[in-house]
Amino acid sequence: MNQEIRIRAEGSVVTVTFNRLERKNSITAAMYANVTAALTGAASDRVVRAVVLEGDESIFTAGNDMGDFLRHPGDGEHSPAHAFMLSLANFPKPLIAAVCGPAIGIGTTMLLHCDLVYAGDNAMFSMPFVDLGLCPEAGSSLLVPRMFGHHRAAAALLLGEPLNAQSAFEAGLVNKILPAGEVKAFAQQQARKAAAKPLSSLMETKRLMKQGQAAEVLRQIDDEGVSFARMLAEPAAKEAISAFLAKRKPDFSML
Repeated sequence: MNQEIRIRAEGSVVTVTFNRLERKNSITAAMYANVTAALTGAASDRVVRAVVLEGDESIFTAGNDMGDFLRHPGDGEHSPAHAFMLSLANFPKPLIAAVCGPAIGIGTTMLLHCDLVYAGDNAMFSMPFVDLGLCPEAGSSLLVPRMFGHHRAAAALLLGEPLNAQSAFEAGLVNKILPAGEVKAFAQQQARKAAAKPLSSLMETKRLMKQGQAAEVLRQIDDEGVSFARMLAEPAAKEAISAFLAKRKPDFSML
């Protein structure tokens, strides 16, 4: 595995760490592929009973690496990012996240597919897709309104307003808030707690919990992927991404 993604197996718990701190843990196509491979392997490995996703105490992930994304945009439903989203949505075992610092874009939307999310008191969640001339992904256009309620979802998705740890807890995205230095250890403790239980019961309970919306979520991920790929080639996204890379304010006045 690429060292920008670290995979650690301890007993029945696998930990996946975003390890690209010099680039704020922004995720490249290769990193998406590595995490997808880790989740696919963990799903079929009878020894593994829980997976933990984590970043650094200062940042979870800044989302897509925009430069890499422009070089490797993929083909919508066939992109590494899309495969990663599907691996999350289909993962059959307990999936736990330890989130400290900013969790931007996919950094927040991936959490919608986790079963347990523990956040540091420095956590900040944001989904600025509209600001980039794009649309939501990872099923967030379906799952965020259901979790947050329409009005809070509109603030998060239409306006791109961030949520601090307390707001995310109140919205139902976060299970528990802890000091940033305690989050990873607590997530590991909860993962071990889950791993001590019967695997068949864990998997069947998760399946039953998710089956009512599982097909709908997968359809939404696919629909979003089609729209995302189309919008990426349109003027608003080109202006937003150019402005981001040039570190200037985008001009949408004619778009």
